[in-house]
Amino acid sequence: MSSSIPTPHITAKANAFAKTVLMPGDPLRAKFIAENFLETPKKVNEVRGMLGYTGTYNGSPVSVMGSGMGCASIGIYSYELFNFYKVDSIIRVGSAGSINMELELGDIIMGTGACTDSNYPDAFARCPGKFAPTASFELMLKAHKAAEALGSKIHAGNILSSDVFYNDDSVGTNAWLRMGILGVEMEAAALYTNAARAGKQALCICTISDKVFDRTQHMTAKQRETSFTKMIEIALAML
Repeated sequence: MSSSIPTPHITAKANAFAKTVLMPGDPLRAKFIAENFLETPKKVNEVRGMLGYTGTYNGSPVSVMGSGMGCASIGIYSYELFNFYKVDSIIRVGSAGSINMELELGDIIMGTGACTDSNYPDAFARCPGKFAPTASFELMLKAHKAAEALGSKIHAGNILSSDVFYNDDSVGTNAWLRMGILGVEMEAAALYTNAARAGKQALCICTISDKVFDRTQHMTAKQRETSFTKMIEIALAML
């Protein structure tokens, strides 16, 4: 595939993105981060409403851009950022549903690895077995140290990237619980796979926005857009 830019999905010019990109699923959360945390943010992309900005945080260059929902969507954007725009690190700052019973709304989790029911990893990792998408150890260390410095607790462990949001498979969910999965989201496995294939770094940090086994407990769309400040501060402190 040609590495020419702009791409079909990103209209930014060469060098428009910093080497580190924060990537929430919601483009409006990208806008919120840019306007409330970055110094002199400049919009660099808005194709299909997928807002992207570049600015600085405490003098360090950083970009933020939405990914959309699911492996297919973040797969496109992270691939183009890693391979065409020469981004070195992508930190997903997203939301997740808790599977672990001890997690509460607002808790922060870090995906050391990403189990998945998606076939996305098979597109690149044609290995004689199952490829295990994992996070960058260097970024995990930085996130852990940043959380400690900010006095925030971060739960590290395996997460699930699912292609399906609505389903009737309670048996399957209980199986993930038995295997120690912290929570479920929809993007990390594709992000980790793209990073591995490109020789780059990736990490998924999520805030618990709902509980899989108690659907009465959940954040509103507005809360998900604007209240994930602890997670955002951890990601930015990693710079």
